[in-house]
Amino acid sequence: MTTVRRCAAALAASAVLCVAVAPAAVAGGDVPPAAAPSRSASSTPSPSPAAPEATATPEASATPAPVVIPPGLYGETDPAYDGVWRQSLALLGQFTGGVRPADQAVAWLKGQQCANGAFPAYRADPATACDALTTVDSNSTAAAVQALSTLGGQRVPMDRAIEWLRSVQNQDGGWGYTPGTPSDANSTSLVTGALTVAGVRPSSMRSATGKNAYDALVSLSIPCDAGTPGAADGEAAGSDDAGAFAYQPDTSGRLTANADATAAAVLAGVGKRMVTGPVDTGPAPSCVPMRDLAPERAARNGAAYLAAALAKTGHLDQPPMPGAADSAPVPDPGNTADAIVALMATGYGNQATGALEWLKANSGAWAQENGPAAYAQLIFAAHATGTDPRNFGGIDLVQRLNETGPAPKSVASASASAVHASGAGSGSGLTVLWLAGIALVICVAAGFLISGRGKTQHR
Repeated sequence: MTTVRRCAAALAASAVLCVAVAPAAVAGGDVPPAAAPSRSASSTPSPSPAAPEATATPEASATPAPVVIPPGLYGETDPAYDGVWRQSLALLGQFTGGVRPADQAVAWLKGQQCANGAFPAYRADPATACDALTTVDSNSTAAAVQALSTLGGQRVPMDRAIEWLRSVQNQDGGWGYTPGTPSDANSTSLVTGALTVAGVRPSSMRSATGKNAYDALVSLSIPCDAGTPGAADGEAAGSDDAGAFAYQPDTSGRLTANADATAAAVLAGVGKRMVTGPVDTGPAPSCVPMRDLAPERAARNGAAYLAAALAKTGHLDQPPMPGAADSAPVPDPGNTADAIVALMATGYGNQATGALEWLKANSGAWAQENGPAAYAQLIFAAHATGTDPRNFGGIDLVQRLNETGPAPKSVASASASAVHASGAGSGSGLTVLWLAGIALVICVAAGFLISGRGKTQHR
């Protein structure tokens, strides 16, 4: 759906995942660029590239420059690799919590967009045109589209972003983190959500080979009853991996279960974005073997994997760092929150009850440390489960989010909050207010009419 998730793991794996260079034609977009450096292909904010060899003196490196947070941006940490991402999630979180974002915050996000419609992770000087050194990415762009869709009146920047995403679609129908990198489940799922909120059917956006986003996602789904693609003869997918989605195949083509990728792909497979409301719950999910998986069936198999994973401990764990497979597992509130949203969106909310209670009791310190994107993730989980985000394990998530940046324009009433949190399209809140006003006028007029009739009858 994303976030501060797996940042440490992505940092360690960046050299492995960063396997291609962005094509010159789609790097920054404002001027004909040379080859732009690619960044780690990940659904999370792009990690820092490997630092060059140090040339500064010890005295100079002992006093790093203070981080300057631009006005309008949420969060207090260096925005170089997640500015647009965390801003987009902050605006989505406020919308879901019934809060109208500050104009300054919206303007900051829109100001990050390049002329070709793409968004970078962050550019310090929006007045300077994007160029060959401006590394844009699909995750920042897709998240920005989802955020802008909630504000109303943002059709032009949304359309420009969608056209850029169309221009960098891979031949297999999916998207990588940066243009030219292999498709991954997280990036493809985020773009699928962006297409959905923009009114574009993901199945209709096809590559030159006729493939769409769902084709790419299904190819990353681990079958319930077959050997893992690329595995040795007779080597079947482990029962623990059945139904899950891989982030990407490894160099041999083998698929390995990834909970983060699975949660994102489940949402995309059932046509949902990062913010989704609860669906009527049904029976426990199961992994159903099929020769040709339909996208929704693959998504439901993914939900079965998530339900089984959550049932073990009540939460998901961070994947081990490379070379540290024997280390103790570390609980991952972010992935757990995303898994809850995915299960609720597919109608398997009964399987998320225990994880929700664990999240309420164990996510406060994590969110405080990781900032606005983390608070937004928890708000999404609260909304998906019908939980009050202003009392999530005793924490007012909306207030905490608001405190990380410019004060919102206004805090809606409880009834207006419910309207906003329903996930209705942009402008729906204003429509409800207009209808309420009209109803009030009608009631008042009716009262005067009845009163007048009563006086006439008593004469």
